[in-house]
Parts: sequence; C-alpha cells; structure tokens
Amino acid sequence: MAGAKAQSPTPKVVDEIVAKVDDNIILLSDIEYMYLDMASRGAIGGPNPRCQILQTLITSKMLLAIAEVDSVEVSDVEVEMQLERRMQYFIAQSGGSADALEEYYGKSLADIRDEMRDDMKDQLVAQRMKEQISADVTITPKEVKKFFAKIPKDSLPYFSEEVEVSQIVKIAKIGKEQKQKVEAKLFDIKRQIEAGADFGVLAKKYSMDPGSAKTGGELPGWYKRGELAPEYEAACFQMDVGQISDPVETDFGFHIIQLLERRGNEFRSRHILIIPSSSDLDIDQAVHELDSIRNMVLDEKISFEKAAKDFSDDKLSAPSGGFFLDNSGAKRISVDQLEPTVFFMLDTMQVGNISKPMSFRMPDGKEAVRIVYYKDRFPPHQADLTHDWQKIQQAALNEKKSKAEQQWVFDSADRVYIYIDDKFKHCNIIGK
Repeated sequence: MAGAKAQSPTPKVVDEIVAKVDDNIILLSDIEYMYLDMASRGAIGGPNPRCQILQTLITSKMLLAIAEVDSVEVSDVEVEMQLERRMQYFIAQSGGSADALEEYYGKSLADIRDEMRDDMKDQLVAQRMKEQISADVTITPKEVKKFFAKIPKDSLPYFSEEVEVSQIVKIAKIGKEQKQKVEAKLFDIKRQIEAGADFGVLAKKYSMDPGSAKTGGELPGWYKRGELAPEYEAACFQMDVGQISDPVETDFGFHIIQLLERRGNEFRSRHILIIPSSSDLDIDQAVHELDSIRNMVLDEKISFEKAAKDFSDDKLSAPSGGFFLDNSGAKRISVDQLEPTVFFMLDTMQVGNISKPMSFRMPDGKEAVRIVYYKDRFPPHQADLTHDWQKIQQAALNEKKSKAEQQWVFDSADRVYIYIDDKFKHCNIIGK
C-alpha cells in the first residue's frame, strides 16, 4: 500500500532445550505448540499458561523416567492395539479413506505408524504410572458432598440438554459367495507357498495388514492367550511350528497363518490378511437380524439392554446395555457428545421409541447396521447432587487423584535430575 511503512518479517524463534528430566528433553517448541493448540480451543486459563504447560510436560517426563527405574512397562501388543485404534480414528476423520490420510501426510500408512509408535508407547507408560500412583485413591459420599459444597453457586456447571440413548449393532458380514472367493484366493496363496514361494514376499504383495505386510507378514514379538483374536490364537495353538493354516476368519478379515515358534503358552506367527471390500458385505442380513431383535424387544420378550449385552457387535457399548456413555461413565450424555448421525436420528424420534435398522460406518471403518433406543431426555439445567451425582462424584475423584499425582511429583523430584532454563525459573516448578 502506498505510503505504508514497510514491516520486517516476524522473526523465527530458534528452538532450544528449556528443560530436562534425566535424558528426556523439553523443547521451547513443545511448549509453544501446546500453547497454540490450547489457544485454538479456548482452553487458555490462569496467569501463567506457559508455566502450567511446562509443569505438565515435566510431570510427563518424570513419569517416564521413574517408570523406567521402577520397570513399569507396556507390552508391544498394547502399543499396537492402541496404535491401530488411533490409525482407524484418523482414517475415519479423513472420510474413511486410507488413501486420503496418506495424501494428507504425504506418507504411507506404515510410515505414519512408525512415526507414532514411540510417542504412543510413552503415553501408555505414563498412563500406567499415573494409574499406579492413584490406584488406591477412593472417594466417599461425604467427600463428594463437601466437594460440591465448595463450588460457588454462581460457578456451578450448567449442563446442556442430555439424553439416555442405547444401540444394538450388527457388523455386516461377508456374503456366502464372496466368502468363498476370498477363501479360494487364500487357498491359492497357500498352495504357492507350499510349492516353494516365499511367504514373506507373498505377504508384502497380498496382505492387507499394513503393519505386518512390510515385515513379510510377521507380527512383532511373542503373544499370549487373550492378546489376539480368539480364532487366530486357536489356529496357532492347533498347528505345528512351520505349518500354514487354512483360511481363518476373524473380525479383521480372513487370514492364512504360519506358526513360527511356540514356547509354553506363547507363540510367534506371521500371516497374510485379506479384508473383504464393502461391496462383498451382506448388509441385508444384518438388517434382518436387527429387525428380529427389535421385534423381540417390542413384544417384551427381552429388554433392549439385555438384547444389547447378548447380541450387539459393538464391544464398547454392549457391556453397558448399549448405552452411549459420557467421560465419567454416566449413561446421561450431552447431546453435543453424540455422533452426528445419532443426534439427527433422535431429532425424528420420540422418547421411548426404537428406530428401524440404519446403516453406518463404525470408527474403525467397518460397515454396520444399528437400531437405537431413545430412552430418556433431560432438559438443560444447573448441576445438582440429585440429578448429577455420578458426574459430580467423578469430578471429585479426579480432583483427589490430581492432588495425589501432584504430591507424587514433589515426593519424587529427588529421584531424577531436573534442569529448567533460567527463562522459566519464575514458574517455580517443584522448587526448581
């Protein structure tokens, strides 16, 4: 613009180490990234937010450092399971397309997994340590009432509209004809291997498990009973070392499996996985099953909650009778926490109604069908002990656990070496 004073570009901050906990470093960029993230969510609070962020990061590094000394570990299986959930979430956020996720990051799924794996393990180890620190922390009804009484009346949380909603889910299974085609393909691959083809080469070529395909189908480490799909484990314990199974169906798809080693109740294996495409799935069969279940509930032959526990394929909601739960585990959930598809379904339903079967895609990408029971609705209201006991109880317990964790930080400060740069000395973190 004419006459405007030229401005110099904003100087770039040179990254630097601002704190260390033993060998674990904290960079200035770590603090700034978290600050910007919190600011974007409107979560900045308190007079010194960067000090609070540094406190959080130092606590996290202390958890990791002391977990190593105390030999607190998580298994590779746990890491891979959580990594898979995280990947499926990202894929779902990308519109259900793995290709879209790869395009966004400019990397393959395998590379994305590899970059996330160490961070995921650190998160799980830190969480395991926190669980140990607060494992014995409990809360009494008297403490809950005392906690609630301390909240100023004008600061009591205001809960938006809440509902009690449950679901019964049937995951669409592959049709009979399509199943035969997939099994025939796996039998052909098995014959090639038995004729001398290399299992690892064919795994890289055909397997649809992006994590293990690049390692020739080999799953990392040793596995015990209960750590993999039951059908997969059953095949491994029935085979001799070196043997290759016939096609095995699990919730993940169809596998042929080779047992590599076994020692007692543990085993190592590799596999080739074929996942049926959506066009191969029999949606109509899932709809038929849910129609039958719905009629049983309407005829009062079974309650919706029992039917969900007995028949639902959704492992997260089935144990609670199909209910969507809030962060505290309560059945009353704010409408803004519901999946958008469920929210819009309720908009067309009356309390007490059970929907007809509706197709949807689960968070892990599986095609499924569900029926939804709109059990109850609660209008917006200010928190009170009568209606919101479970939420208030959880908040009181979280506060008590947080205090226990803070005390642990002070008590454990001498067990690790902590360095804090002079520019953050004013934060007065654990006296440093």
